[in-house]
Parts: sequence; structure tokens; C-alpha cells
Amino acid sequence: MYRIKIFFKLTFLCLLFLANAVSANDSSIRVVTSFSILEDLVKELGGQYVSVVNLVGRNSDAHMYQPKPSDAVAIAKADLVVFNGLGFEGWIPRLIKNSGYKNQQIIASRGVDAIKNGKEIDPHAWQSFHNIRLYIQNISQMLIQLRPQYVEALTKRQQKYLDSVSNLEQRLKKQFASIPPNKRIVVTSHDAFGYLGREFKIQFLAPLGLSLEVEASAEDMAAIIDQIREQSVKALFVENINNPRLLELISAETNVTIGGRLYSDALSEVEGPASTYLKMMRYNIESLINRLNTH
Repeated sequence: MYRIKIFFKLTFLCLLFLANAVSANDSSIRVVTSFSILEDLVKELGGQYVSVVNLVGRNSDAHMYQPKPSDAVAIAKADLVVFNGLGFEGWIPRLIKNSGYKNQQIIASRGVDAIKNGKEIDPHAWQSFHNIRLYIQNISQMLIQLRPQYVEALTKRQQKYLDSVSNLEQRLKKQFASIPPNKRIVVTSHDAFGYLGREFKIQFLAPLGLSLEVEASAEDMAAIIDQIREQSVKALFVENINNPRLLELISAETNVTIGGRLYSDALSEVEGPASTYLKMMRYNIESLINRLNTH
């Protein structure tokens, strides 16, 4: 009899656990994110309270993305759509409109001090610890608005992630301080690191502009090569989202070896060195430190 009672108690507890799990799953916020960096942020901040569908995958270029019919279906079913803004996903306003979506949407970069290059706005605002705090605030506020019953848990997740951002920022800035300002010159494929440059006082040069849609001209290439020679630049980096051909040509012309790969507009594969936002920032900045310190 005792064993039977124990059996029924355990069965009841298991059923209760499963019921709670199902209930939590049913109440999760269905979120669509435009690209992998936002996917990671939403998952970190939302945890068990979000169910995320991401559109532009890892190691993929959101500038030139071509939406699929399944993207419109995912958006139509969502409670929330999160995208970067600043013109980064030029395709997303039409996609949202065509899907018939009527629920909440948020521009994650809202409130950042945007960099302007002539008439263009630099959309790569996540490449900044200062800016990412605004992304975190914007996303967390919306998640709490959609599920106010979880305000305590979501606020704790937000604070924990903010603490991780601050700890990483302090450590990397301390390491970077040893590099003389006149040595902080880096060449990358396209102009994706302006915000990081502003924050860490790095001069980034690039043959391509803010987007990969326009090819570099012969004049652009010649100007970069001349600048590398004049300023004795020793740090060349390819990016994870584009063909390394341009940088290989520059490397051959200047006899400066390529120092590795930086992650600009997308995270690495899950097994890679930049599988989360924080890992991406650490990997990129430590790669720069290692290269600039050895020359």
C-alpha cells in the first residue's frame, strides 16, 4: 500500500511538472528576428519565455538577403518582430507588409547615436558596447510589455546580461590600452566596424562601403593600397560574410599578411569562435589586439 501511494504521488508530481512545462511553452512569446545577432540577444534576454525564428542565418549577409515565402509565414504567426533598423534590412518593411502582420515590432537600434557617412547611415551599431546596452533595453522592455507577469524573471535576465557586457568591455579596454593610438589602423573588407572604431579609437579602412552590394572601384583599391603603404598598416582582416578575394589582392600588392577573420554582420556557426554576441566581440577585439601588438 505504501509503495502504491508513493507511485501515485510521483505520478502526480510528474503530471504537474509536465502541465507547468506545457503552460510555460504555450505562454512563450513567438519572436521573429531578422539576423543571427538579434536572435542571440532575444534568446539571452528572453530565455524560456521566448520562442525564436530567425531569418538570416549564421555567416550570412543580411544586406543582400532574399526573403523566402516561409519568412512571411513565420512573421504572420509572430507576437513580435525584432530587426536592426538604420537601413540594414532594406527588405524587411515590404516583407512585414506582405505578411499581413499586425502585432508588435521593434527597431532594436532605437536611440543609438548613428554614424553618418555622407548621406548614408552606418547600420552596424551593434559593434559597440555602448550601443548594445540600448539594444538590450529596447528588447527587454518589449518582452516585459508583452509578458508583464514575468517582469521579475525578465528583469533579472536583463541585468545579468548587462553585467556580462560590462565585465567583458572593461577587460578588453584594459587590454587594448597597451596599443599606441598611431598603431590602431586596420583594413577590413567593408565598412562594418565604424562604431567599434569610435569606441576603441581604431581607424578602420575598407575598399567597400557600408554594404556589399556595390563593388570596389579601381580607384578605391588604389587609395587603400597607398594608405597602407604610407601608414605602414600591418593589420588586414577578412570577414565571415564575404569573399576574401579583395583582401587577398590587397595583401599580395602590399606584402602585408592577412591577420585572420573578423565577424561583422553575423555570428559564426554554433561550434565556431563567435557563436554568441559576447563571444563575437571578445574574439574580434582579441584578434585585433594580438595582431596590433605583434607589429
